[in-house]
Amino acid sequence: MKRLTADSMLFRSRGSIDSGKVSFIELFFDLIFVFAVTQLSHSFLKNFTLEGAIHLGILTMAIWWVWIFTAWVLNWLNPETKRVRFMLIALMLVGLIMSSSLPEAFEETGIYFACAYTLFQVGRTAYTVWVLRHGSTELRINFIRIFSWLAFSGIFWVAGGIAHEENRLALWCIALFIEYLSPSMGFWTPKLGKTPTTVWDVEGSHMAERCGLFIIIALGESILVTGATFAELEWDMLTLGSFAAAFVSTVTMWWIYFNMTSKTGHHFISHSEDPGRVARSAYTYTHLLLVAGIILSAVADELVLAHPTGHIELKTALVIMAGPALYLLGNMLFMRIAAGVVSASYTVGIIVLVALFLLYSFIPPLFLSVLATLTLVGVAVWGSIFTNRLCQAPLPVQHKNGTR
Repeated sequence: MKRLTADSMLFRSRGSIDSGKVSFIELFFDLIFVFAVTQLSHSFLKNFTLEGAIHLGILTMAIWWVWIFTAWVLNWLNPETKRVRFMLIALMLVGLIMSSSLPEAFEETGIYFACAYTLFQVGRTAYTVWVLRHGSTELRINFIRIFSWLAFSGIFWVAGGIAHEENRLALWCIALFIEYLSPSMGFWTPKLGKTPTTVWDVEGSHMAERCGLFIIIALGESILVTGATFAELEWDMLTLGSFAAAFVSTVTMWWIYFNMTSKTGHHFISHSEDPGRVARSAYTYTHLLLVAGIILSAVADELVLAHPTGHIELKTALVIMAGPALYLLGNMLFMRIAAGVVSASYTVGIIVLVALFLLYSFIPPLFLSVLATLTLVGVAVWGSIFTNRLCQAPLPVQHKNGTR
């Protein structure tokens, strides 16, 4: 009887008041990814080229993927138990090595990044399979399928880490393609088949809070970059103006997500008959765009703080506009998947940002940054009105297949 009780404690409760609560060990675990996001933005600033942008994209996709897969695991497992805590602490050590190797991942530390990443993904999944030996059979088979996909992609990660730099990018792109394809395929595996989304009985409030906390991590990096750069500069009107624009931009990004997108997503997913299907697309995929947009915005803030006036280069203008545009695109896609609507405020905001980018050669860096920030403010004000009406409206009737 004691063994059964101990085994049952390994799993997160469903439907209770505190079932979606994020534990302190999860917050402690996230500190590794605070460091990782910092490494990503600083690495791009040091290699501010097209090649650097491609490397940033690959590594951002990898870091997000390793984090979101862990978030899914903790949506089922109880982090307050010793066995799960042991797993998280071990992953933190591996994650610290992985994050430390990010700046030179496409050079001499590639093998360290590849091995740490693969060990993180495969090791966590294997441990989860072992933990689930006394739990749901369907869920355990699901993680066996996931293990198979991650082990397969791990071959390309490690091969890329060993390969010369010109081949590393291709091998790591293959690895990411395999991993990003797998959820949409239901982790189909020979003989085992694929996992139906009904098995992914997601605890919506926990997933929403976990993803929201990662957005906070990314926004925190933006504030750290802005504050650190501002502290080292001479404080004049231009510097103060750049600092104010960067701060307002970060606050507005927070407002757009937490007052609009996250609230709507939680409202609709919690009432969905197939929350696993919705969460798979809404949280697993679209939030990558949000994180990428915030990282690019942090890079843009530092560039504008350092050079608020003068001629603006194409790559600088592209980063200034691409950050907010990617962020709005991610929010728009999330709303489309979760609520089945396309918010006009996000769409118009993206169009305005594209139009401003086409005029970049006539606009100083600081003014362009201010215009991008004002666009986000406009989206926040307009979108808040729409979101309040959407969440107060009666929910449409859902069918068994999850369509509305």
